Amino acid sequence: DTAARNSLSQIKKHSSSLIFLYLHHLLKCGVKERIMTKYHRNADVISSLSEQEYYVTQQSGTERPGTGKLLFNKGPGIYVDIVSGEPLFASPDKYESGCGWPSFTKPIEPTNVTEIKDNTLGMMRIEVRSHHGDSHLGHVFTDGPADRGGLRYCINSASLRFVHLDDMRGEGYGDYIDQVEISI
Repeated sequence: DTAARNSLSQIKKHSSSLIFLYLHHLLKCGVKERIMTKYHRNADVISSLSEQEYYVTQQSGTERPGTGKLLFNKGPGIYVDIVSGEPLFASPDKYESGCGWPSFTKPIEPTNVTEIKDNTLGMMRIEVRSHHGDSHLGHVFTDGPADRGGLRYCINSASLRFVHLDDMRGEGYGDYIDQVEISI
């Protein structure tokens, strides 16, 4: 019994060291942001949203086509949820679909996007919401570029904040720089 306890103690001690070394290695390799960052619905941010941002993100509204501030943005960077800050889309995946809203072929971090069946307006659609912030983002359709997966994430500018490539590391999004630089 004492030998078993000693063995278990040694395993725990050794396992803790291995876990520490693994986490230390990850931090050294630059994955600190993904390990340490927690995204959540932020009441202070929600209370400071503009009327349009609140309508879109909290009441599942839609901005008028062609009016979004990010529709014609062509800068390198990422698009994050205006409420939680969670990374949603990258500039290389943005394209001009002609629909009147920013369009993307895929999320930068699929686990940050939740897709929900939406039967409003008398048609079947798939609503897109941020996972952690629970913000309404827009809808996803299957008429996107076939050579890039065939999806079109049609997203309201009012639900997004753009983080330019030059600011990504300083704002804690350094882990995603490689997904933006591939097109530069």
